[in-house]
Amino acid sequence: MKLPIVCPSCESALQVSQMKCNNCETIVSGNYELPLYLQLTREEQEFILSFFLSSGSIKEMAKQAGNSYPTMRNKMDDLIEKIKNLK
Repeated sequence: MKLPIVCPSCESALQVSQMKCNNCETIVSGNYELPLYLQLTREEQEFILSFFLSSGSIKEMAKQAGNSYPTMRNKMDDLIEKIKNLK
């Protein structure tokens, strides 16, 4: 199941309010922001994972995806800008 990151009603960012240990039933409650990585879309998360698994080679990512290097570089630049704005 995909972790929701935006409210289905108003599209505001969701925050974590409770986590539970399935082993001992301990419950931790509060109001916590999602980690930066989880604030990204699934596609953006997959892009980062692909970058990591290709040893940081945008050229290799482009080859695997069947895209040009400039296309992948632009996607990378857009994602970098988004992450800077989330921080």
